[in-house]
Amino acid sequence: MKILVLTKRQYMGKDLLDDRFGRFREIPLELARFGHQVLGICLSYRTKEEDHVEDRDVSSEATVTWHSFNIGKLVFPGLRRYFRCARTLAADFRPDVIWACSDSFHAIFGARLGRLLRARSVVDLYDNFESYGGTHLPGVLPLFKRAVRIADGISCVSDELASLIANEYRRPGRSIVLKNAVRGDLFYPRDRIHSRKLLGIPDRIKLVGTVGALRRNRGVETLLSAFELLASEDSAIELAIAGPRTNSVMIPKSSRIHDFGVLPLEGVANLISAMDVAVVCNRDSSFGRYNFPQKFYEIMACRVPVIAASVGSMKKALRDHPECLFEPESPTSLAAAVRAQLQNPSTINRSVPTWRDTAKHLESFLETIIANHRPNYDVNSTFGTVS
Repeated sequence: MKILVLTKRQYMGKDLLDDRFGRFREIPLELARFGHQVLGICLSYRTKEEDHVEDRDVSSEATVTWHSFNIGKLVFPGLRRYFRCARTLAADFRPDVIWACSDSFHAIFGARLGRLLRARSVVDLYDNFESYGGTHLPGVLPLFKRAVRIADGISCVSDELASLIANEYRRPGRSIVLKNAVRGDLFYPRDRIHSRKLLGIPDRIKLVGTVGALRRNRGVETLLSAFELLASEDSAIELAIAGPRTNSVMIPKSSRIHDFGVLPLEGVANLISAMDVAVVCNRDSSFGRYNFPQKFYEIMACRVPVIAASVGSMKKALRDHPECLFEPESPTSLAAAVRAQLQNPSTINRSVPTWRDTAKHLESFLETIIANHRPNYDVNSTFGTVS
């Protein structure tokens, strides 16, 4: 197959090209390892060098060529420029299928580009994009919903999101659940004491923490409040956090709070492994009800006791482990769950999917989409023209 991937460059606090990170880097590279031709085009919402980058796997000689463009200071002129450049690259590549990822703009463009090039299009929903600011711009949400309805296929990050799309978007076509995964070379059981030594964390403490986006929509304030309760009861309990955050989230200064900022992936694995209990924060919101936190699988792969907000995919994943759940936005519930895990630690001993497993699932889906006949749409009447 010839597969074109469209995605934004920055997501989950990382950069696809600079950090070689995440769903939209790992899955295309795995598809290339399977022998497919994969071309990636990414849009940077920050000023970066515009160039093409060869993401190469030395062991298999698989390569994904990425082209990066900046959106610039003015959104809509920047989008038009990106669309023109991407359309030219795509026309030269002549893909069999387009995998359009990461936000509503790429979903809209991917579905339209598929019609223009007579290629199949699959829209990837790794979050509920209605909770993103981009869909609040005038006219974007109707175009996004239309793109989802007419795309040849949909890949959703969670069962909950797949149900939402089927029921509220009246999506008639094929779809799959394509959950997040882990890199097996990074996330595996490690020695806790050694991990603490690498990070400069004391040995004889009870370490609770989280790694990931420290933003209000994730409910990180609940963890900070729960820690205050726990710290007042037990002087041995300390908190570790790492990840990108906004100015609206205030992290208290304390000798018992270890703030590692934004860590490289190896550091993330070490910090998780250093914890006695790892927390997956979330809120009962239009975002939290439909996402699938990647850190949950990372924690499981490291065999560290986990507790998660009882909402969406985590409520379902941990339904047989109620001791691992806490009520979202309830510091007292979170504190109680931490106490229980510290007293009687329990890990979730299930197999964790790798990105290779996820890519194999997507590969089968794309092959089915390509083999299936689809109706011919009038591109301009559906989306309007893009100059």
